[in-house]
Formats: sequence, structure tokens, C-alpha cells
Amino acid sequence: MAQAQLTIDLDAIRANWRALDALSDCESGAVVKADSYGLGADRVAPMLAREGVRRFFTATVEEGAAVRKALGDGPEINVFGGHMAGDAALIKSAGLTPMLNSIDQMLRHVEALPGHPFGIQLDSGMNRLGMEAEEWAALRELALKQKPRLIMSHLACADEPNHGMNAHQLRNFREMTDGIDAPRSLSATGGILLGKNYHFDVTRPGIGLYGGMPFREAKRVVSLHIPVIQTREVKTGESVGYGNAFVARSPMKVATISAGYADGLQRALAPKTYLWAGETRCKLLGRISMDLITVDVTAVDTMPDTLELLGPHQTVDHLANHIDTIGYEILTSLGNRYARVYRGE
Repeated sequence: MAQAQLTIDLDAIRANWRALDALSDCESGAVVKADSYGLGADRVAPMLAREGVRRFFTATVEEGAAVRKALGDGPEINVFGGHMAGDAALIKSAGLTPMLNSIDQMLRHVEALPGHPFGIQLDSGMNRLGMEAEEWAALRELALKQKPRLIMSHLACADEPNHGMNAHQLRNFREMTDGIDAPRSLSATGGILLGKNYHFDVTRPGIGLYGGMPFREAKRVVSLHIPVIQTREVKTGESVGYGNAFVARSPMKVATISAGYADGLQRALAPKTYLWAGETRCKLLGRISMDLITVDVTAVDTMPDTLELLGPHQTVDHLANHIDTIGYEILTSLGNRYARVYRGE
């Protein structure tokens, strides 16, 4: 088969949730937006529910409805994007809890779905989503009478523990919420690692569940093995791939493997990326094309059927560092052409 295999370790996700939960002194939810960061919310969310998670978080109402289908009744599903125009029917039918981000969303929600659960998102300094302090002050008394299920904000620099923005947002969040009679939430993975002052009543672990930074102790969740379609001998002076981007300086053996930028492997990865044949490191050669990658396998004695791109030797964050991005982007870009294998169910 010329289909790469993406292996997703549910036991590792389970262990990562347990570890982050142990660091929290409050309830731990789980962020399953973007299809559980590209790894399959229909598999991940039910496993976490069995583990004891009672609050899940998605980005949109449509994501929330898909998670509800996977979970059934019971757990609360919170929607970061709030209540947008046209969302009322799906919010009601799927039993979702929108995090309302503005006075307009608040009015839309109480008019369309009176008595339906909701939460509030506050802007503590990130200037992305949520009510600003003045807006919240005008709405606070009315909103609290409606018994919001959660009041939350989001940290901008939690992956940098010494950044002054963390303390600034903590102070702002406390000023806006101290004394209220509703659960509060400020921290995703990075905030959990900042310590108990940031935990409040509910934490929202996300990237740490899936094996990414800044949770250094996370267990590895994904492995990616790519089939070798063909090997060839390349002579000195011969080129490999599009644009003659690589020219051999000596005789070498080259493998062509079955993945490319259509599978989420960005062309920018080419200059610094290696794959692995067992314990032998093999340099990526030339350009990444839509479906194929060429690799130097000169040092490989016994050619395996597949080469490892992600696994024990290399994580999504290692790949991200090659192109000055973050593990989130690598993880959520992994395409739908992979044969997905789940372990630990």
C-alpha cells in the first residue's frame, strides 16, 4: 500500500490528561476543537468522557454538535465562538453552552433561547475574544442573574512563564470576576503549568493532551510512517526532484516515499528535515511535492518498507522548529489521506 500510516495513541492522551489533571487543584475539562487538534474528536472525546471529563470545549457550534453526536447526552460542551447569528437551532438541539463574547451575543442568546445555558468569555488583555472590562461592568449584574455556567478568559503568553503579560491578565481577570457566584476558568495547558494561582475552578487542557509543548512531560501521541515506493541509485551530478533543487555531489541511494504537501507536510520543511530508517537518520532531499518526498538512504543497509517522520526520534515540535512555527500547526495540518490507526481504546 502506498498510504502512510498515522498512529494515534489514546492511552498517551489519557495519561496526559491525568497528568495535567493532577497538576490542577480543580475540575479539568478538555479542549477538543479542530477535531481534537486533527486527531479525531469522535475517538478522543468519548475516551476522555470515560476517564471522567465533564466539560469539553470546541471553537464553533458545528464542532460542538459533532462532539455531542460522539458523546451523547451528559457532558457539557462549551463553544468558544459563542452564539452567532443562525446558531440557535443547533445550540438547542445539540444542547451546547456558548461562551458569549459580547453584549450583542448576550442579547441574541437570551432572545432566541431564553433559559438555555450559556457562559461568558471576558477579555483580560489578549484583545481577541470576550467582553472588555467596561462592557462587562455594564452587563455583569444582568448576566449573573441568568446563572452563567462558566466565566472564562484566555492567556496570551502562558507558554512563556516569565512573561509579564501572565500576571497582568491574572490581575485583570480577578478584578473582573472576584466575588461572583459562578465557576471561573483562565488556564489552558500553559496556564496549568503556571501554578495554582491561575487555575480557579476549571482548567482547559488542550495541546498538552496531544503531546505538544509547553507540556514537556507529555507522552508522545502520534507516529507517522511513510511507505517507500521506489529506491534508485543516483550518480554524481544528477539532480533529484522538481527544479533540480538537489544535485548529488557523490553517488548515493535515494528513496521516494508516499506523502507530500497534500498530506500537510509543508514544502518549507525540506531544507532541515530528516526521516528515520530504524536508528539511521536520513536527510530529506530536494523539494517536497504534492504526493512524494525523496530521501537520502545511502547509509541504510536493509531498506524498511516505511520511513518514520514522527515517532520516538522526532515530535511535531521538532518539525515545527525547522520552519519557525509551532507544534499546533504541524499537528492540525496532518491530512486525511493517512491510514489512521488508534491504539489504547
